Amino acid sequence: MPIEAHSVQTHAPRRGLQVIRDEHASLGAVLLGLRRLLGHGPGDRPEAFFDSIRAMLFYIDEFPERQHHQRESDVLFPKLVRAAPETLAVVRSLELEHMEGHARVRELQHLLLAWELLGEARREEFAEAAGRYVDFYLRHMKVEETQLLPVAARVLSAADIAEVDLAFRADLDPLGPDGRRGGLVRLYARIVLHAPAPAGAGLA
Repeated sequence: MPIEAHSVQTHAPRRGLQVIRDEHASLGAVLLGLRRLLGHGPGDRPEAFFDSIRAMLFYIDEFPERQHHQRESDVLFPKLVRAAPETLAVVRSLELEHMEGHARVRELQHLLLAWELLGEARREEFAEAAGRYVDFYLRHMKVEETQLLPVAARVLSAADIAEVDLAFRADLDPLGPDGRRGGLVRLYARIVLHAPAPAGAGLA
């Protein structure tokens, strides 16, 4: 059953929670770009096509799976459950999804390599698995944003919010404004600037 969203207090800093939403927005753009690329297919630029999808899957594995999820599990979720015990069931469900997400993206990386090396006979398997993964992840983020973040904004203390803020600003999102200016700019370029149309233009 959905957890009721409550009004946000305005006196406490909310930067950490906004970083979570911003990172969700970056990941959502990659997931939808992946879907668009698959719909378009390799076309006459198979090298750019496979290179862009590899970069997208690497980004998902390297940043959301290894860093974003870890910070949610280690910092945000425990504080939220202590302050609002009614969120426990939702948090447990999300934690299970965190645990299976890494394996799923690794499977996608393997299936993509099989398609690239073994040809069209392996295309459908990757496309179906990728479609399921995109749907899975978009649902996952929607649950966090509609059932947890509004509650966190209401119940977490200023000290808790400050710790969430510190944790989520510790590493740069490669697709966020700071990441684009940092050492991860090459990954940003491979995902956004080098992706063949229509995904490249859409992500940019």
